[in-house]
Amino acid sequence: MKRSLVLAGTSTLICALALSGCAAPAGSPGIYGAAQTQREETIRMGTVENVRNVTIDANNGQPGVLGALGGGLLGGVAGSAIGRGHGSLLMGVLGGVAGAVAGSEVQHKMAQQHGQEITVRLDDGTWRAITQNTSGGAFYPGERVRLLSSDGITRVTYD
Repeated sequence: MKRSLVLAGTSTLICALALSGCAAPAGSPGIYGAAQTQREETIRMGTVENVRNVTIDANNGQPGVLGALGGGLLGGVAGSAIGRGHGSLLMGVLGGVAGAVAGSEVQHKMAQQHGQEITVRLDDGTWRAITQNTSGGAFYPGERVRLLSSDGITRVTYD
C-alpha cells in the first residue's frame, strides 16, 4: 500500500510539472510569434492615461480537459490503493472524481496571467485601449509609450 501511494504521489508531481510547461505568457509585448517577425509595424506615440489590472485567461474560460483527465487518472489510482475489495473500488471512483475536479482547477489557474488594460491618448488626440500581460513590465499613467501595430496586433512598449 505504501508503495502505491508513493507511486501515485510521484506520478502527481510529474503530471503537475508537465502541465506547468503548457502555460505560456500569451499577449506579452516582448514575445513575438515566428510569423510576426520581419514585418513592418506602424508606430504611434502617446501617453498612458489609465491602467487597469486584469486577468488574462489563455483557455478563454473553457474547462481544462487535460487537467481533468490527468487528475482523474491519478486520483483514481491513488484512491484505489486505499481499502480492499469494494472499498478499494469505491475509493478509486471517489479519488478519480476528486482528482478530475482538482486537475481541471490546476490547469485553469495555470492558464491565467496577470495583465493590464492600458488606455493611451495618442499624440493626434485619439484614444486606444490595449490589453496585454505584464511580463514586459507594468505601465503607469503619465508615461510616454509607443504603440506598435501590425496585422491587427498592437503592443504597448516603452518610449
